Amino acid sequence: MEENKITFYELDWDTEFFGVTSAKAILHKPLSLNEWDELKSRFKEYQFISIENRNSEPVNAQMIGKDTHAFLADVNIQFIKEIKEHNNVQKNITVYQSLKENNQIIEIADFQFSKFTEDPELSDRGGEQVYRQWLINSFEKPNKYFALSKDENGDINGFLLHSFFDNACVIELIAVSRGAAKGGIGTNLFKTVENAALQGGCKKIRVGTQARNMSAINFYHKVGCKQVGCHQVYHLWKGKKE
Repeated sequence: MEENKITFYELDWDTEFFGVTSAKAILHKPLSLNEWDELKSRFKEYQFISIENRNSEPVNAQMIGKDTHAFLADVNIQFIKEIKEHNNVQKNITVYQSLKENNQIIEIADFQFSKFTEDPELSDRGGEQVYRQWLINSFEKPNKYFALSKDENGDINGFLLHSFFDNACVIELIAVSRGAAKGGIGTNLFKTVENAALQGGCKKIRVGTQARNMSAINFYHKVGCKQVGCHQVYHLWKGKKE
């Protein structure tokens, strides 16, 4: 395969959590038939494959649809924001590194859209618990940061989990408690993370969300992010009928 056209790796966490051998293929550019045939041969080694078709390339989409029984599980919208200036400091929000496990954060994490529940196979294997486990695995990790918003009683009413990769601040999860929704907490969390990233020498924020999650898409536009990609995500299960 031509270098940089395909990234292929095993999904160790998914394999352990869902109990099926899992891997991921990221298609960065249109593939030739030979490259596609070689990639398909690797699929046979796993029970579950996540295929990410970057920028929804039509050539790749056609081959996936023609030669496999994979189905479109998600369309991921990618955003970037260039950080150019500091925002006003939000007094009720603090950023923590290596945060200890906190049940208030876990309880707030109620996400409506998830490919882990919309895929029946993953849902039957505990897909609704993925984000909860994601948070648990992020606690007390030096490479994970939580921005926490607290109300006047000191209770957490919002969080933003983020990390840093390739000179960018990557937003992983953001949530606001239902009782505090539409109060500007999400915007304040985002602005706080912007400040922290800029102070740490990072001038770019990256985030992705599902195409069906219009509230999240509108939010990222509101805080100044620009859409830079639209990636198809297919799920391929071994043993399904063609």
